Order: sequence, then C-alpha cells, then structure tokens
Amino acid sequence: MEEKQTVKFKKEEFSMRESIKKMIGKGKVSNVKIEYTPVGEKIIISTNKPGLVIGRGGEKLDEITKFLKKNFKLENLHIEIEEVLEPEYDSQIIADDMALSLEKLGPLKFKVIAYQTLQKIMRAGALGCEIRLSGKLPGARAKTWRFAQGYLKKTGDSAKVVNRAQSRAETRPGTVGIKVAILSPHAVLKDRIFINEKLLNELRANSERKDEPVKKKQKTKEKKKWKT
Repeated sequence: MEEKQTVKFKKEEFSMRESIKKMIGKGKVSNVKIEYTPVGEKIIISTNKPGLVIGRGGEKLDEITKFLKKNFKLENLHIEIEEVLEPEYDSQIIADDMALSLEKLGPLKFKVIAYQTLQKIMRAGALGCEIRLSGKLPGARAKTWRFAQGYLKKTGDSAKVVNRAQSRAETRPGTVGIKVAILSPHAVLKDRIFINEKLLNELRANSERKDEPVKKKQKTKEKKKWKT
C-alpha cells in the first residue's frame, strides 16, 4: 500500500510540474521545485524571464494558483519565482530554446542552430558543452548528430556537477529529440589543475636541470674525439 501511495504521489508531482510548464510556455521555465512545509505547499519556479511568468499585476501567477488548487486540491499554496541569472549555463533553457528554433526555422537549419548555441555557451565561459540531436535530420531516416566543445566529465563523482536536460521539437518531418549537457565554470572539480606563471616557471626550471647532464655528456664525447 505504501509503495502504491508513493507512486501515486510522484505521479501527481510530475503532472503538476508538466501542467505548470505548459501554462507558462516552452523556453521560459528551467525547473519547478515542490516543497511541503507545515504551513502548506510551496512551489518554486526557476526562470530567466520572471516578468513573463508573473504577468501584469500577477495575473499569470493567480491563474496558475487557481488551476493547481482546483485540480490538485492544494489548500494553502504559495508560489515563488527564482530568477536564473546565467541562462547560458542552464541546460533546460538552452534545450527548450533550440526546440523553439527548430520548430520555427525547420529541421534543415539544425547545424546552424547547434553551432550558434554551442558558441554562445562557450563564449559565456563554460568549461564544456555537448549537444545531441536525434531524429529525421536532414533525410527521411532517423539519425543522431553530436556537437561538442571543451571539457565534459562523464564518469565519477564529478559527472554529477554536469547540468543535463532534454527537450523535443515537433517539426513537419517528425519529432526531434534534444539533449544538452553543460559544465559551468562554477563547478567544483577535484581533479582540476590550474596552470599559472609560477607553475610554468617551475616546469621550465626542471626541464633545464634535466638537460644539463645530457649537454655535459655530449661535451665529453667531443673531447674524446679530438684526442683520438
């Protein structure tokens, strides 16, 4: 019974998140967090466009609140808006933007959209990025295309730091799946090495010390040749 209740509870949470995203629109929401407090339910909507989510005089928020209270039986609901200050490092926003661009321009422009997005992310200062597009691109057969640049951790504990998300674009030839993975410069990596001038000078000094005995040996060989 407990397992069934847990599954039912998680299904309700998922449908709640999806309904909020549909009401606000694709490309405007990064994440929807649901917290349960003793006072009531708290929903945190992360977005890079808080003005569009709130609406004029909070009309959009009132509409979402009424819908959730009616359909999900939430009595004391409180909605908060969290602004995403660096949308270039948010994989969900990037994936949704790419989906909107593919739906608008068409799947034939997928390379242009992918390379422009990749350049925008890397110019913002990201350590690495990977974009995967799968679908009927550009022919009738489904194919997967990969666009990557920089450093991206895929295994170990550091892989948890990578921000991953997926979206889909409904184009005329068919559905195009989009997967985006971004490693932001704020990520804490245990195996990251910083090379500065001090370290470079030490490496140069060590290499010169190693070369000194080799030069001495060459000089002694030359002297022996002259003696013979």
